[in-house]
Amino acid sequence: MSGLFQDGIAPRAKLAVAGLIAAALVGFSAIVEVPESQQAVVMWLGDPVRVINRYKPGVDYGNTGAGLSLRVPFFETLVRVDRRVLNLDMERQQVNSSDQQRLEVDAYARFRIIDPVKMVRTAGTSERVQEQLQPILTSVLRQGLASYTFQSLLTPERGVMMEQIRKALDVEAREYGAQIIDVRIKRADLPDGTPLERAYARMEAAREQEATTIRAMGQKQAQIIRADAEATAAKTYAEAYGKDPSFYDFYRAMESYRTTFANPANKSSTTIVLTPDNDYLRQFRSQKGQ
Repeated sequence: MSGLFQDGIAPRAKLAVAGLIAAALVGFSAIVEVPESQQAVVMWLGDPVRVINRYKPGVDYGNTGAGLSLRVPFFETLVRVDRRVLNLDMERQQVNSSDQQRLEVDAYARFRIIDPVKMVRTAGTSERVQEQLQPILTSVLRQGLASYTFQSLLTPERGVMMEQIRKALDVEAREYGAQIIDVRIKRADLPDGTPLERAYARMEAAREQEATTIRAMGQKQAQIIRADAEATAAKTYAEAYGKDPSFYDFYRAMESYRTTFANPANKSSTTIVLTPDNDYLRQFRSQKGQ
């Protein structure tokens, strides 16, 4: 009996145990876990066939399809793709603005993989997408800044410029299954040395020219206002003369007397000698006659 057990039953038991273990391993290998932060492209012998936990705009976490999934062992493999928003940093570059200012620019972009199948076919991994998009971002940024002046980077016009750059980069990123969410310039500085000094000199000259233009416009407006006031005054005097010439003559004479005899600004020691019958003193004679 002991020999039969050793020669027959024991080997079959070992084979059964080994089969169970192999079946368990195959069963476990058929189960894959995909977290919320990832989407997985299932490859059948190297060809993408489906996506687990694909990114869908507006779908909340928990309803995306993450968790445990099944695959065919040995025939299906997974390429895991980041589902989160990723950063694309551009190395510090020197670019030229439309006013021929050389700028030292630090920029970055934020993107997300929205078509993992296209990404796997064109780039392979998320890291490769970043490597492909980095020189494209540099090129698009150069072209975008070449259409604007350095001063526009300091105004609200910068937002319009960055949106145009984002759209241009997004067109290129779609070829890799990615979507550009945002593009931002962290810093835009003039190079140290002579270019910076020349830029300051040009900016100072531009401000002086602007100030001169503003002063000239102010003087022009002042002359217009003064001319209008004088025309209005002349019209008023003419109307007053037409209604009562004697009163107008009296008023003008009083103004002349005040300017000649009672003007505080007139500090001259000149003596004026007039005869009583001088026509200039006619208002005084009129007052005496009354």
